[in-house]
Amino acid sequence: MKIKQVSVFVENQPGRLVAMLQALKDREISIQALSIAEGSDFGIARMILSDVPKAVEALRTAGFTIRETTVLQRDMPDRPGGLLEIIEPLAKAGINVEYFYAFVDPTPGTASIVFKVSDPDRAEQILGA
Repeated sequence: MKIKQVSVFVENQPGRLVAMLQALKDREISIQALSIAEGSDFGIARMILSDVPKAVEALRTAGFTIRETTVLQRDMPDRPGGLLEIIEPLAKAGINVEYFYAFVDPTPGTASIVFKVSDPDRAEQILGA
């Protein structure tokens, strides 16, 4: 199905990601899926959100540059080759996949996050992992 994705351009500076997340929290907007790609001066946070119009307003008010994009959402089997079953027919049809992100929801109401940080050792100490 087609859904709206919000991309946010976030400067690579301490606190900017916090400001983006706080703007969403203040408006009670849930992040349902998230992908962050880094660049030298900024990152791009691509998100599927619980309320796109409210999120767009909140993020713009907080001073972020955003872009809305129509993307496709599709469930896929969580087994070896599950992703291939979705991507291969598109390739055979001459459709290019520009990017994607996926997540597994093993327990309703639970999410997993994998993230890159500048100081992994210190982050591990802080998080108690």
